[in-house]
Amino acid sequence: MFTAIAPDELALAPENPVPPEHTSGLLRRAWALTASVLEWLFGLASLLLGLAILASVLVGQFLVLGYLLEVCGRVARSGRFRDGFIGVRTFARLGGIAIACGLLWLPLYGMSIFAENAAIIDPYGPATKQWKTGLTVLATLYVLHVVAACLRGARFRDFFRPLNLLWLVRRVRRGGSYSEARDRFWDFVVTKRLPYYFWFGVRGFVGAFLWLAIPLALLGQGHRNPALGIVGAMLLAVVVMYLPFLQARFARDNRLRAYRELRPVREEYRRAPLAFSLALVIQLLAAVPLYLLKIEAIPRDLIFLEGVVFLAFIFPARLVAGWAYSRPARREVPRHWTFRWGGRLLMLPAIGAYVLVVFASQHIGWQGISSLYQQHAFLLPVPFVNWNG
Repeated sequence: MFTAIAPDELALAPENPVPPEHTSGLLRRAWALTASVLEWLFGLASLLLGLAILASVLVGQFLVLGYLLEVCGRVARSGRFRDGFIGVRTFARLGGIAIACGLLWLPLYGMSIFAENAAIIDPYGPATKQWKTGLTVLATLYVLHVVAACLRGARFRDFFRPLNLLWLVRRVRRGGSYSEARDRFWDFVVTKRLPYYFWFGVRGFVGAFLWLAIPLALLGQGHRNPALGIVGAMLLAVVVMYLPFLQARFARDNRLRAYRELRPVREEYRRAPLAFSLALVIQLLAAVPLYLLKIEAIPRDLIFLEGVVFLAFIFPARLVAGWAYSRPARREVPRHWTFRWGGRLLMLPAIGAYVLVVFASQHIGWQGISSLYQQHAFLLPVPFVNWNG
């Protein structure tokens, strides 16, 4: 016997039904893509925060400058913005470690408050001794738990495994745990190329400072001798017209002598005038808000937040500078003279505004003339804090 199928049922049946395996595969890929994007965004936020923390110390400032120059150089070599986001996935892992450690530290912090209150009420009483003993034990367990989580892979879920201490005891009894931890830490430091970034930043600072020293010194004497101030302002305007691209050339080629190669920079400008103009305007205008933040002293507690503000403005400017410097390689002949002179006309208002802000910074900032030498667009990310009080 055969069962008849109604024509309406045939019309409703899909011609090519999607198998369940294909649907689940699409869902898995969509979830993996979403997780990857969220991890990248979290890594970018961790990167900015980490660089802001480094910018609060002298050695770290050269590391940050070297990193920003490397960002500019990589984009200048490839012409792709994505090549400038160096170490985002690594910083996502480091940010996850920091958050996990912070969450695990909360019980320790709560116990320390109770121990402090007990010490205020009865400094030598039995309750105070018990709280201090419990606090010491919990702090020891916290350190051992974090060490075990790092040795197990330092993934976010590793910090919330309940048996990390037992795993650490078995790992220590097996032997070789110290040498393994030492080698893994050293490999991590080597792969991050910290000495390279530091030396890169030092050389980049020296090359840019030699261009800026004389104009800034003359500009600083403008309140005593207006003629010297005018000469300094004119020299600074000429310097900032070329310095972003000399610095980008240095970042691309990793040669200190690139700071002296004005003629090649001029030739490259002729092949990409609008890109160069856009990069110059963005880099100069990105530094202006940083000078405005110096009108009043910033509390020390906000130093990291101000470092984040610095990176939020300067990091995109470095990306655009690298991209602009990659454009001349795509064209062999110069642009029409209208584009070249149009680009120069676009530069002039930004250069004039930047020189005016730099000159005014010595009069409205709490650091006086020394603020002239804190050229955030080209030199170190000097922290926005008054260490003298």
